[in-house]
Amino acid sequence: MQTENPIARVALVDDDDLFRESLGLNLADEGYEVMPFDRGHTALDYFSNGGTADLILLDWRMPRMDGIETLRQLRARNIDIPVIFLTVLSDQIYEETALGGGAVDFVEKSRSLPILLKRMQLIVQGRKPLPEESGAANGADPAGAAGQMFRRGPLELRLDVARAFWAGQRIDLTLTEFNIVKLMATRAGEDVSYRDLYDLVHGKDFVAGYGPAGYRANVRAFIKRIRHKFRAADAHFDEIGNYPGFGYRWSDRHPAELTGEAVAVPAAR
Repeated sequence: MQTENPIARVALVDDDDLFRESLGLNLADEGYEVMPFDRGHTALDYFSNGGTADLILLDWRMPRMDGIETLRQLRARNIDIPVIFLTVLSDQIYEETALGGGAVDFVEKSRSLPILLKRMQLIVQGRKPLPEESGAANGADPAGAAGQMFRRGPLELRLDVARAFWAGQRIDLTLTEFNIVKLMATRAGEDVSYRDLYDLVHGKDFVAGYGPAGYRANVRAFIKRIRHKFRAADAHFDEIGNYPGFGYRWSDRHPAELTGEAVAVPAAR
């Protein structure tokens, strides 16, 4: 689906003809150029032969080659295009497998189009060159063009491109993990509940897991992965405190600093 001056090129990989056509038309209306594929192996062939895209929307359940195997094969071929899984599978194990396999996000097909569009927008923006990457060659001042930044001690969050750094080292967080860190770090010293964290990921009052508090296991899995990534950069990382039965808290031992364009830091509640 061709779009004049598209926002980005999106590969939509789904074996459901009606869903693929409907979503493809909606994305085209929003300014995206959509390349539809009805099978994982056909999309893999396209990219293996030099095809390009800014983002891949990938279904999980497909014949011959399912979504997670398609993702594995893409990464094995050093194709690092961001992947968002779109699926009807809502169990935590699927989300963990997708994110663990290298997907940047996991969105259920029942979610509204504006939510998907927002996540796509943030991911596409995050792949654009950072100011210091594009401006240094032109003699630009990187520090003066860095955009929106939130700092708290060794933590630096580049809000305009959804990237996190710890003591100057980039931490490869997914978009969801970045948003969790941002929420906790901007409310440092305040207890952030399991419910608040889960609502951030899936929308207010979304219910998942088993029993009325089943969503807590999902949040714990996210926090575990976040800690692991920071500790890979700093074995002594201990900014995230655990409050059993309630949630988590980011340490307030360091003061906050916000630079660049004005961005509201959430107030304590």
